[in-house]
Amino acid sequence: MTETTSNKQAAVQPENDSKGRRVIIRTVGLRKSFVMKGVVTEALRGIDVSIYQGEFIAVMGPSGSGKSTFFNMIGALDSPTVGRVFIDEVDVAQLTAEELAYLRCHKIGYIFQSYNLIKYMTALENVTTPMAFGGVMPDEARERGMSLLELVGLKERWHHRPIEMSGGQQQRVAIARSLSNNPSVLLCDEPTANLDLHTGQEILELLQKLNKENGVTIICATHDHRMMNICDRLMWIRDGHIDRIADRADVHIEIGGIDSH
Repeated sequence: MTETTSNKQAAVQPENDSKGRRVIIRTVGLRKSFVMKGVVTEALRGIDVSIYQGEFIAVMGPSGSGKSTFFNMIGALDSPTVGRVFIDEVDVAQLTAEELAYLRCHKIGYIFQSYNLIKYMTALENVTTPMAFGGVMPDEARERGMSLLELVGLKERWHHRPIEMSGGQQQRVAIARSLSNNPSVLLCDEPTANLDLHTGQEILELLQKLNKENGVTIICATHDHRMMNICDRLMWIRDGHIDRIADRADVHIEIGGIDSH
């Protein structure tokens, strides 16, 4: 972050976990309400959670449970009604608009269910566009963009536009774009939802590689139970609450349901 945010840290720093990893995202009493036609809807009802550097978190829950709202909060895309969000020990609520833009550009990468690629741009142009906002010079951006496309297995498709690519290829471009400014955290919203089983498995393996080999913290909202095979912890959100959090080793898949102890 910029020097102007250095004095906006939490008053009490959270402890590292048992593996010595520091907290990279922390929420305290997080609540979010929406008012529609005079009716108040509480999307989040008080969420306290710490996520550690290098973790792979799978966030699960039924539609309407608050997963997307939670993502918007920890991704600094929206502000809580009550409570606080700390990203890399910085209180997001204390940041200026310029500092927030810097944080979103450099600290967090976003992967969307619908890919959100710019249709008239090539794969390389889609990947390098965020770099322009990050102040990267064109030659360096092109070199970095080609490296990222190679990382996701699409170096030879750099000149193809989204309409010329399959859904899986578009999602790979979206993943490369999310890494364009070397973020510490990737927020993935249903990254396999629109893909067939085989392609979805390839995307899961790519995310696992980014997590294990590149050390990127990944927080993934999903209904895909295959995510359980590669995550460190699972978080269930229901009715705006954290229903439970479990280490992967403590979760057992059985016919008819999932059990944790």
